[in-house]
Amino acid sequence: MARYEGLRQAGVATREEIQGAGLLSPQTISIRTRRKSGAARAAAAGTAPSRETDPKKRVVITGMGLCSVFGNDVDVFYDKLLAGTSGIDLITRFDASKFPTKFAGQIKDFSVDGEIDGKNARRLDDCLKYGLVAGKKALRMAGLEGEGLEGVDKTRVGVLVGSGMGGLTVFQDGVQALVEKGYRKISPFFIPYAITNMGGALLGIECGFMGPNYSISTACATSNYAFYAAANHIRRGEADIMVAGGIEAPIIPVGLGGFVACRALSTRNDDPQTASRPWDKDREGFVMGEGGGVLVMESLEYAQKRGANIIAEYLGGAINCDAYHMTDPHPSGLGVSTCIKLAMSDAGVSPEEVNYINAHATSTIVGDLAEVNAVKKCFAKADHMKMNGTKSMIGHCLGAAGGLEAIATIKAITTGYVHPTINQINPEPEVTDFVDTVPNVKQQHEVEVAISNSFGFGGHNSAVVFAPYKP
Repeated sequence: MARYEGLRQAGVATREEIQGAGLLSPQTISIRTRRKSGAARAAAAGTAPSRETDPKKRVVITGMGLCSVFGNDVDVFYDKLLAGTSGIDLITRFDASKFPTKFAGQIKDFSVDGEIDGKNARRLDDCLKYGLVAGKKALRMAGLEGEGLEGVDKTRVGVLVGSGMGGLTVFQDGVQALVEKGYRKISPFFIPYAITNMGGALLGIECGFMGPNYSISTACATSNYAFYAAANHIRRGEADIMVAGGIEAPIIPVGLGGFVACRALSTRNDDPQTASRPWDKDREGFVMGEGGGVLVMESLEYAQKRGANIIAEYLGGAINCDAYHMTDPHPSGLGVSTCIKLAMSDAGVSPEEVNYINAHATSTIVGDLAEVNAVKKCFAKADHMKMNGTKSMIGHCLGAAGGLEAIATIKAITTGYVHPTINQINPEPEVTDFVDTVPNVKQQHEVEVAISNSFGFGGHNSAVVFAPYKP
């Protein structure tokens, strides 16, 4: 217990939580208090911390870009989510008829939108294409192309775009060439296009960005780890701008087969669009997805200096590890609850201020409830809060999941609407009795402070906190 004493003293975890003995002590919050703003609720509870005020260390979002099952436009993507549209369908990229799972959130008719030249569009792994397209679209939204780059010190612009598995198609094709034809038939691009750092590297090379540039690979938590690290580069004064996010293209035979072998996937082949159903009693596995999600993050001082349009603010985040099991979450939820509390502490917000969570919510039997149990340890009351699952519509995009979900979170902030969690047919009462999971239909909701969770194989936990930008 001694090694957890610091968590207890910091107020991140109680002794009872550390011992796995239940939830936080309930707080009494009146109806009148619950109707107040998050700041007022925090003040009433006597728990209002202070947020960062130094414009050099405040981190804002000025651009967003993505590649998704709904296309490459951020607004279209969120409109589809608000409409409750499922992007899950039978796989057409290869013959999946012999697999027990035959469907996924596959991107069909992908267009590079003129962002990649013809030769590279044919040669690059899809994972790298998603990185270049999403990254360039984010930069365009941020006004950081052409004349917008004049006067920008490119040595202080970094790229941190990660991937869980990298160029999996290139890897699969290279192994097949080796086995069938020998090493001489392996593509000279086999190594460069397979490694996880190349998506960010290619974007940096094309744009001439010479700041911090590397890849984080923490499975399905990759994107959030990238946001957290990118923000810290800015806060430490090592960069003015960071392009950060995650990319993944796993829907090929070896990718599908690998997750089938893990027995992690839904097999609802007769009705794929209802297969991803977070918090529903009849969930029986996650649905694979793919794509890329990238944010442009910069210091408030620099964004104001160049007259950038500020979309939202990144308040803080946290990362840690369950140190328990390769694929299963810790049964006590201590790792996840600790991560969320650390993220709120880093962001300078109290539990009373948080009124929206974009959950990891993969639609797995164990994982969904484990996350909710951890959330219960962080929030004594949740009747002012909405919590939804983006994966119900686009599947689990692995290393890109957090990037796409961060964009969904920020769009909720800017539009005043949270998208539904679809396929809530037979919901778990222990979830829905605690928090509104926005079942099946969008809801109008003024987001005050939002948390986006992502967790990955290996016990990697992450939580990032966004809010409306207020000067």
